[in-house]
Amino acid sequence: MRFVETPLPGAMVIEPDRLHDERGWFARTFDAELFAAHGLDCSVVQCNASFNARRDTLRGMHYQAEPHGESKLVRCTRGAIFDVAVDLRPDSPTVARWYGVELTEQNGLAFCIPKGMAHGFQTLTDDTELAYLMGHPYVASAARGVRFDDPAFGIQWPPPHEQRIISERDASYAGFTL
Repeated sequence: MRFVETPLPGAMVIEPDRLHDERGWFARTFDAELFAAHGLDCSVVQCNASFNARRDTLRGMHYQAEPHGESKLVRCTRGAIFDVAVDLRPDSPTVARWYGVELTEQNGLAFCIPKGMAHGFQTLTDDTELAYLMGHPYVASAARGVRFDDPAFGIQWPPPHEQRIISERDASYAGFTL
């Protein structure tokens, strides 16, 4: 595995080393010792999956309030997404900055997002599926979000091919404030 730093401290893109043969390929997608050696939270307490039937579906920007902050390791196991993290940590030098990466079943990349960052994605294909390793269990009372189109972040989402699909909840989040 290769760990690629992003402009957001603590957020990394993980590139698997695929071993190919006549049967296909094999890759390690998580290794607690390697993650810890790169300073990443490697506790896994919950695994989640997300399926999205239609391209241009946008989910986000979600996070959990402290003391229930959650780290995430996100992989796209079918289809393709544009995955985004926004730094919401008030003491961070990159507060309110974002980083996005394309995760696809072909490239096998994973995005490690530390607690204190909001997360969201837009599907680039129909029938997209994601797998998440979570560092903290879901706590409904701590669930929060910020607007995906907040000018404070200026996220450059891929233009939708038709109309973006977004839940009423995600579309109604308030703007960002420190």
